[in-house]
Amino acid sequence: MSTQKLIPNFDTCYEKATAIFEETRKVILDKETVLLKVLMTILAKGHVLIDDVPGVGKTTLALAFSKALNLSYHRLQFTPDVLPSDIVGFSMYNKKTEEFEYREGAAFCNLFLADEINRTSPKSQSALLELMEEGQVTIDGVTHYLPNPFFVIATQNPIGSIGTQLLPESQLDRFMSCLTMGYPSKTQEINILKGRNSTNPLHSVQQIATIDDLLQMQDVVQQIYMNDPIYQYIINLVDATRNHPMIQIGVSPRGSLALMNMAKAAAFLKDRDFVVPEDVKLVFSDVCAHRIILDTRSKASGVTHAQVLAQILKTVNP
Repeated sequence: MSTQKLIPNFDTCYEKATAIFEETRKVILDKETVLLKVLMTILAKGHVLIDDVPGVGKTTLALAFSKALNLSYHRLQFTPDVLPSDIVGFSMYNKKTEEFEYREGAAFCNLFLADEINRTSPKSQSALLELMEEGQVTIDGVTHYLPNPFFVIATQNPIGSIGTQLLPESQLDRFMSCLTMGYPSKTQEINILKGRNSTNPLHSVQQIATIDDLLQMQDVVQQIYMNDPIYQYIINLVDATRNHPMIQIGVSPRGSLALMNMAKAAAFLKDRDFVVPEDVKLVFSDVCAHRIILDTRSKASGVTHAQVLAQILKTVNP
């Protein structure tokens, strides 16, 4: 049984969040960990990067959350000919009014799916970067604000480099979490085939919450309590990435903030209004793996980011 919480509306928000998770499980089978971490990132007001091969359900995942939360949703397939104006919008001259009118780009929605973001030009990537960081864009001297809430689920294919543009570290740092879905097991794939045999499971997803409910959940997550030893634990972990012999560039202060907010969301989804070290450990790799750069020797020896971070978790005691 849950104990009494000091944060107003905590129990109501927790029940809503649990219902959202259960609703998305109808579509994304046997990927509970990924679903939970995407939901954590949304509740922590962050953006998600899904680094995985095509066809494992990334688009379906985004659609499931948009339906369960009743969010406006746009998807843009990033290709080399995508222009910044396709993302942020542009001004067009209206002959009738003899004035320039602003036409919104694809990113003006609550949930924006940037599919294969590494296949477009750096100029278009930078346009999305401004929106992700600022929540607004300035066109011809006029500032246009994105809807609230706004978050990006971006995907990239880690296999194959033909026609791709690697995301700069500055943009990778804007993603609160980087996740991988992976191939389903044989049993899971059989269930997927059976589920798609007669109907699309997305049609069964019901609206669980409203935008106001989501904003309230995000507010509750921000109020989750952290005591000084937890703050110190986060800083010790981050500092370890900056002084590790196998890491060339460690986690930035923006990464520290992301780790704190994700840990709060993890505590919330475990029905607690306070953070414990296990919450930090749960999201440490998802928040930090894409923010560090390994040195040349580590890359040559085949050591992965996740392996280095797992070693840090073992050596840094809470």
